[in-house]
Amino acid sequence: MERTIKVTRDGPTWLIYLQLATFATYLYGLSAAVPLLRAELGVSQAVAGLHGTGMALGGIAGGLALPTLTRRLGRRVVTWGGLAGMNAGVLLVAFGHSLPLTLAGFTLAGGCGSTALYVMMAVLSDHHGPAGAAVISEANAVGVTAGIATTYVFSVAAESSIGWRPSLFAPVAATLLLALVMGRVWVPPAPAPPPSPAASLRVPYGWRFHVAGFVLLCCVALEFAFNLWAAALFGQRTGLSPGVAATGLTAMLAGMAAGRFGGARLALRFAPGAVLLGSLGVTLAGWTLFWTGTSAPVCYAGLALSGLGISVQFPMGLTRMIEVSGGRPDQASGTASIWAGVGSGSGPFVLGALGDGFGTHTAFLLAPALIAVAAGGVVGSRSRS
Repeated sequence: MERTIKVTRDGPTWLIYLQLATFATYLYGLSAAVPLLRAELGVSQAVAGLHGTGMALGGIAGGLALPTLTRRLGRRVVTWGGLAGMNAGVLLVAFGHSLPLTLAGFTLAGGCGSTALYVMMAVLSDHHGPAGAAVISEANAVGVTAGIATTYVFSVAAESSIGWRPSLFAPVAATLLLALVMGRVWVPPAPAPPPSPAASLRVPYGWRFHVAGFVLLCCVALEFAFNLWAAALFGQRTGLSPGVAATGLTAMLAGMAAGRFGGARLALRFAPGAVLLGSLGVTLAGWTLFWTGTSAPVCYAGLALSGLGISVQFPMGLTRMIEVSGGRPDQASGTASIWAGVGSGSGPFVLGALGDGFGTHTAFLLAPALIAVAAGGVVGSRSRS
């Protein structure tokens, strides 16, 4: 069913867009670093995949703490504090040359960064009301655009004499610049709405909320499996060096950016569940092209199409959770962080472990399995009203 909703982009909205862009420079910078860390540290794919698990554990811890943090400190402090902690983790990776240090850096950055991320999403949802899904998708598009630049810079640095580590300073510089330019901006306080019965009486979430959470888990697992291992498979299938193969992630992010800008328009006309279901089909088509390809152009095209499909899955999945939370956006965002944390850790780790046993190419059959489970969850939990 079509619907017509308008979006107003004010100063606070642009602040959160740019904060999300700084988050993206961390996320995609560290994601691109995993194959190179594996080679540098001389570890297996499963052990290298523990970096993604560390990010996930941090995200779960952040999700558990999120409602308490926002209640005691407020959303503004939690957002900026999360970005600061995220940068501390990135610096630990940049200066760390042992597995314990890099794992600790990924975990710290993942926990603090995800805390900031989910507060941003809750703020956008509250601030824009019915247009929340479209604005969240657009915000993520801005973030992915920053991610494209990040992966390109990372690839260039990795192939140069300076190495890849200096490229990790990008999120630190971006956060400092944003704090200087827009540090005084925030969403204006709004009259407090009457507490919802669910919030005041601690009414348990309905089954659709939990199914939406599991769908989000599958979608995030899919995205992170691509983020951390697509470049490795790209290199294996085409014979490109690890540094050059990192440009495959850039192609995927280009598809994600296009999809999230386009997805924002779709979310103004169609329900999040319908957009999410269509995106899963697009991802399956892109995966098929990438998985069967053996030349760089075909694999680039497959990754770009996969990114186009993946693009709206996180924003639509998160929006679905908030919509069925019974008027509890902060609590829903915190719970979503836990579901997403499990997905972001389990997806890369399982794919890496399968890759050690059966090869990366066979291991990527995990992707269509996740797509099928997510699609089943969306179809099975649709409202009949």
